[in-house]
Amino acid sequence: MSAEDRSITSMSKRYESVAVCVPCYNEALTIAGVIEGFRRHLPGALIYVFDNNSTDGTAEVAARHGAEVFLVQHQGKGNVVRRAFADVEADVYILVDGDGTYDAAAAPVMVDKLLRERLDMVVGCREENAHDQGEKYRSGHRFGNLMLTTVLATMFGGRFTDILSGYRAFSRRYVKSFPALSSGFETETELTVHALELRMPCGEVSTLYGSRPEGSESKLSTYRDGWRILKTMLRLYMAERPLKFFSLIALAVVVLAVGLFVPVLMEYLQTGLVRRFPTAILSTGLALVSLLSAVCGLIQDNVTRGRHEAKRLLYLSIPASK
Repeated sequence: MSAEDRSITSMSKRYESVAVCVPCYNEALTIAGVIEGFRRHLPGALIYVFDNNSTDGTAEVAARHGAEVFLVQHQGKGNVVRRAFADVEADVYILVDGDGTYDAAAAPVMVDKLLRERLDMVVGCREENAHDQGEKYRSGHRFGNLMLTTVLATMFGGRFTDILSGYRAFSRRYVKSFPALSSGFETETELTVHALELRMPCGEVSTLYGSRPEGSESKLSTYRDGWRILKTMLRLYMAERPLKFFSLIALAVVVLAVGLFVPVLMEYLQTGLVRRFPTAILSTGLALVSLLSAVCGLIQDNVTRGRHEAKRLLYLSIPASK
């Protein structure tokens, strides 16, 4: 056996417990290249293509190139991720879009970092060549990613630089403890928040971001999906940080109540009369709303703590990646 053959055999054994999961919707033009790229850089890894009701023959192309194909009927990337994490068994998982924009050469680096540093998630952060700046990564997507990353860092305290990246490596612990509740592109936000709420060890790796081939169209809508992602962040903030969320509401309402009540009180102290009964009643009602909001935050915080404990115990019950 030649030195090159021994090297390939060694690499194949090294990555034989790695599963590459590829969500696809009408990616017949790119899926073959994606499969071949990951087969070349992760020899021995199993490649799974999850076809989400494609009409251009994506599933057939993937099958011809040796990938195991799953058909997912419920539309949306979040639904595909849910199915992939439920059905695939491995020690390490690679999640990558099937549009051919992510560099397969970064996969071994991501896997090695995940295993060497004993992490639960490694995010492939998108970068462009200097001469391609702005051509492959649309300005609207770039600004939206920066804005949403900043919002998430403010809400949850994370230090991620590309929360919308569709290129990630996961440990088995992460995958089998992830609830996957989202249905669309907001799933990347959910993936990040899941790691933050359980305080999982995570890392990042820079990876080149390529352009789609001519004739291939992005499925991401800058404004529609951006709004959905922002709503998901707010929903998750309410669910995961209820005491802060409801306390902010309580503070805003009580400030409004005091602002309305002060003139009524000053008039009463000066004249002994309360002429603006509606304003007095409104300020009293707002104060009660503020109190109820604070109480809701306290109750929900206790519920959230119990839920976090249950999720943490589930996470710890799953063997770590070897």
